[in-house]
Amino acid sequence: QVQLVESGGGLVQAGGSLRLSCAASGRTFSIYAMGWFRQAPGKEREFVAASSRSGIDTAYADSVKGRFTISRDNAKNTVYLQMNSLKPEDTAVYYCAASAQYSGRARDYDYWGQGTQVTVSS
Repeated sequence: QVQLVESGGGLVQAGGSLRLSCAASGRTFSIYAMGWFRQAPGKEREFVAASSRSGIDTAYADSVKGRFTISRDNAKNTVYLQMNSLKPEDTAVYYCAASAQYSGRARDYDYWGQGTQVTVSS
């Protein structure tokens, strides 16, 4: 069992930056691939970024590539999402999730945080 708690969301103007954090507790963090997903009102949850167990391999949705960076610190049991050049369309609840496999599919993730709201004003 893994418990995940996100933080760092908030209100930011377009073009600004935020860094989300996701702290994990429970089983050994380094055995899990980690992902970030987001869900906007009236839309389905969508993949944002993923990190392999070591953090060497990463993947991004096309919509955030070049603007967002996923990273992890296994010593601190934490995964981060650095979000730069934010746009109003990035507004959503952001979730971190843990999976036994490195994947961009939500159905492959077994553990989820409660989410943190990110709002980007124009």
